[in-house]
Amino acid sequence: MPGKTKPNILFIFSDQQRWDTMGCYGQKLDVTPNLDRLAYEGVLFRNAFTCQPVCGPARACLQSGKYATEVGCFKNGIALPLGIPTLARHMRKAGYEAGYIGKWHLASVNFGPEDTLLNLRTEPVPPERRGGYDDYWLAADVLEFTSHGYDGYMYDADMKRVDFKGYRVDCVTDFVLDYLGTRTGEKPWFLFLSYIEPHHQNDHNRYEGPNGSREKWKDYEVPGDLVDTEGDWRENFPDYLGCCNSIDHNFGRIRDELEKLGVIDNTLLIYTSDHGSHFRTRNAEYKRACHDACTHVPLIINGPGFTGGKVVEELVSLIDLPPTVLAAGQAAPLPGMQGRPLQELTGNGTDDWPDEVFMQISESHVGRAVRTDRWKYSVRAPEREGGRHPDSNLYVEDYLYDLKDDPHERNNLVKDPAFDGVRADMRQRLMAFMARAHEAAPEIRPAG
Repeated sequence: MPGKTKPNILFIFSDQQRWDTMGCYGQKLDVTPNLDRLAYEGVLFRNAFTCQPVCGPARACLQSGKYATEVGCFKNGIALPLGIPTLARHMRKAGYEAGYIGKWHLASVNFGPEDTLLNLRTEPVPPERRGGYDDYWLAADVLEFTSHGYDGYMYDADMKRVDFKGYRVDCVTDFVLDYLGTRTGEKPWFLFLSYIEPHHQNDHNRYEGPNGSREKWKDYEVPGDLVDTEGDWRENFPDYLGCCNSIDHNFGRIRDELEKLGVIDNTLLIYTSDHGSHFRTRNAEYKRACHDACTHVPLIINGPGFTGGKVVEELVSLIDLPPTVLAAGQAAPLPGMQGRPLQELTGNGTDDWPDEVFMQISESHVGRAVRTDRWKYSVRAPEREGGRHPDSNLYVEDYLYDLKDDPHERNNLVKDPAFDGVRADMRQRLMAFMARAHEAAPEIRPAG
């Protein structure tokens, strides 16, 4: 069948998941046995980072192949521009059926002139606002507004409400199994599955794991960045791990179904997250900061071209995933696409892979950051508001961390004159990335 000439592609996306919740990244509790197996058999990217640590912008980067400011979605509440070239549209041109299940977060408009505002957070997303996922659709624009840890609803392709009852991850997975079981094999499929877990439940102001999570996961080892800090991790971390364990269990259900259907060997599985969580230790909530706790994400790929239990140490970014998906599907690149296909790292490697990653930060402040294997350097705009402005012509140095000696980012060296040379180098790296993202060259002043 034609579906055997190109791999099916299942992109599984969690929300707000730290990399260190998984055994393959060092978690000592048995939270993710199924995903750990995926890493053991496929390719584990040890150093994967978001390019924008907040939900909507990170999703915009994945769907467009561009940085958030380039596509215009620099903060939540800015819709993906209508009709632009997207991952789904290009995959469909390459012969794929494109489907989407779960949280979308790219349809509502709550920023801008009043006559452009559009609140679809609890309403069905019309076809023109689905980014080209025209073959299958079962989603909510903001799933945390239409559901809780238990029970809720989404909307189907006909904009009809579909209620579900039970733990949210289980129910969303039930829909995925239904999808898989109804594919005809006439075309290869590209399914983007967007769970909301382990994201906190906004209106309840806490993380909601399956019932019993607080007892089951209470004996966790406190991550180093949280030790001796305030924040709300003490009351939330067991439920947070419970959410991650539920995703892992349900991933196992999906993999079993793919094996039962006989398509597992020709299916590329991608697992990652939009950002992590620092549990209100770096600012007033969980993300929107440069620190690894909310920028270092899990990334595992398994399937055609990604096998053998390989561990990739190079720094990679979510911005590298659109070219990776398109390359796997033999689809044309997106116009102006940033990033590079990760297939370049799975063979004999490459000599010119970038040794740094770039991050844009919004809402909490207007910030930019660059991270190498050893250094983290971040700047913020003192005269701009993170919820209103996408960029700035003036930034001030905010953080410098030596990740070799200070992996948990406790000692800010940004004012230490002994590291003037490091800051100068990192400043040049940052400005080069900003130029690639088509940002005007800013002035960057020393801290203080």
